[in-house]
Amino acid sequence: MASRIEDYALLSNCRTAALVSREGSIDWLCLPRLDSASTFAALLGDDSHGRWQLRPNDPDATCTRHYDRDTFVLITRWQTADAVAEVHDFMPMDPDPGVMIRRTDLIRRVIGVEGSMTLRQHLSIRFDYSRAMPWVRQTGTPEHPRLVAMAGPDAIAVRGAPVQAADHQHIGEVTVATGETRDLHLTWFPSHHAVPDPLDVDEVLPRTKDWWQSWADRVEHSGPHHEKVVRSLLMLRALTNHETGGIAAAATMALPEEIGGERNWDYRYVWLRDAALTLEALLDHGFLGVAERWREWLLRAVAGDPADLQIMYGLAGERNLTEWVVDDLPGYESSAPVRVGNGAAAQYQADVVGEVLVTLSAARTSGLAESEFAWPLERALLRFAAEQIERPDHGLWEIRGEPHMFTHSRAMIWAAFDRGVRAVEDFGLEGPADTWRGLRDRMRDEIDREGVRNGHFTQYYGTDEVDASLLLLAEVGFCTPDDPRMLATVERMEQTLMHDGLLHRYRTGTGVDGLPGGESPFLACSFWLVEQYAATGRLDDARELMGRLCGLTNDVGMLSEEYDPVAERQVGNTPQAFSHLALVRAADALTRSELRPR
Repeated sequence: MASRIEDYALLSNCRTAALVSREGSIDWLCLPRLDSASTFAALLGDDSHGRWQLRPNDPDATCTRHYDRDTFVLITRWQTADAVAEVHDFMPMDPDPGVMIRRTDLIRRVIGVEGSMTLRQHLSIRFDYSRAMPWVRQTGTPEHPRLVAMAGPDAIAVRGAPVQAADHQHIGEVTVATGETRDLHLTWFPSHHAVPDPLDVDEVLPRTKDWWQSWADRVEHSGPHHEKVVRSLLMLRALTNHETGGIAAAATMALPEEIGGERNWDYRYVWLRDAALTLEALLDHGFLGVAERWREWLLRAVAGDPADLQIMYGLAGERNLTEWVVDDLPGYESSAPVRVGNGAAAQYQADVVGEVLVTLSAARTSGLAESEFAWPLERALLRFAAEQIERPDHGLWEIRGEPHMFTHSRAMIWAAFDRGVRAVEDFGLEGPADTWRGLRDRMRDEIDREGVRNGHFTQYYGTDEVDASLLLLAEVGFCTPDDPRMLATVERMEQTLMHDGLLHRYRTGTGVDGLPGGESPFLACSFWLVEQYAATGRLDDARELMGRLCGLTNDVGMLSEEYDPVAERQVGNTPQAFSHLALVRAADALTRSELRPR
């Protein structure tokens, strides 16, 4: 059975990622890319669906763990009654991102600290979402053991210690005494290639540490929750593909929003909205170069007719994200179905163009130079927004019910035209500013008329319900945080969406999303509420809520999508970009509030 979601730590090479449990089990790994089929998938089933566990033989062994400074080198320190040993897990980084097309490596370095300790390996290799049992061969020597497994296009080699076949898995032991080091080394490679040579761990480990630490050292931040901010930015970097620049929404798929429920989605793709918001967080902390790479990714992904715009793409801009069910995986704690791909890719979500234009405007303000195709792309997106202006949508939350005129979406259309006008007026770019100004004013008048009821903003036109996405209206400048309508909206959210001090996205009981079951509070929404509290002088409330939210991170600073306050556990895909970028923004809001003259 998989561990609790908060019991996992992330390993990353900025191309794919692995999840390692407190029990030393790698239960999730897709190779060679984050959105490739899985090699280890015990996370969505049990041990038989693929894992690589390394832990002491002693069942009473205890462990602590942490990342090595600001890196993704995970150090797990195991202690028994008479011995101490460490396992240093990492995925080597290479300055040349193209190297990882030909091979992907994961290394588990075992170091004896005190006494003698024997650790046991349990290795189950299952390619293609556990649908492919590999052909396995022992191809090494007694001095240099090597196991090679392959199925279809994929192959892996595992080196470093002997393992023996036992009931469709491989088992072996590793013993280290004080001062001894043993390296276990997994390498993925295309099955039609020769087995790659092993890496020199003494060379790639310090290089990997330096790569991550030098990136983290560039973070521009001073203020409360500094360590959480830096780790959250590192999580966002880990979700950014080193080769293509695409920013994934999460490292996992099908982790449930409700344990045992059906809301199990694949988040390993690039949502334009999530990527844009991630980019804003990185821009705010000194990473202008990331913005340039993502803009290039965007140009490639949406090339062609803007009418063909999707709300999400693959990590290299792939368009075909057809949703299907993996019947071979029972799901995390039997939460089925397990979905691959995402049907929301075909939805119309009107807010997306606004999110993209807001981010590109922020990049321009930060000093990102215009490229030959950047402004023409923005103009094309504005034409698309104008053509679709009367069309209801599925909204920020990707409802699978009937589309509506969601107030947040309408406000983001306003924001898109507002940024178009600013580009002309403030930066001298060419465009029909008068037309965009008229459309911007039209959207404001419409929202003021149709999107407000009983003094507060509404989830969509014609309802009295509220939605946490309305908190973003002030963030994009549609209104001020202390606008009476926003204050009334916050009060209504506190009355109807708050559960044990945390904010739900909306009330699922209304049936608006067309899905059975419910969900837990969405962490990003509560971080947005911190921003709102801080901007309106409710600093004690902001600090209290921020402290509560930061306390929900696990021992290595990771957050999933949601938190169940009843079961006191994280739920949903992890690590979730939306949660981490919202943490960063909330911390920044607190910093601004504390610097504001009183």
